[in-house]
Amino acid sequence: MAREYYTITELTREFDISTRTLRFYEDEGLIQPLRRGRTRLFRPTDRHLVKQIMRGKRLGFAIAEIREIIQMYKEPPGEAGQLKLLIKRIDEKRGDLRQKRRDLEETLAELDQAEEACVERLAELGVNT
Repeated sequence: MAREYYTITELTREFDISTRTLRFYEDEGLIQPLRRGRTRLFRPTDRHLVKQIMRGKRLGFAIAEIREIIQMYKEPPGEAGQLKLLIKRIDEKRGDLRQKRRDLEETLAELDQAEEACVERLAELGVNT
């Protein structure tokens, strides 16, 4: 049976995030919990959005990109448009990560060369490593 509301404490524990993070998502317009005085009540849709936000963050998307994807779901072209945009963003993110991997591999190779040169020079100086 689906629940009607979740508390901020329940969501922070479930997603291992701070109350400040949830308030940030609210300030950014990503979620809109109900207010009862000072208490925030999160609907199942808010919980689902937090789950999607966390997934987007794990995939390396910025809040602005996550917002764009969420907004597209709410308005035309709807879910199909959202999925196409998500595929495009995933492809871009994959390209960024592949470039970072190339950069890291190049940097590691440079470090290996620098270390090798140091070891060789120490050997020339008669110093054991």
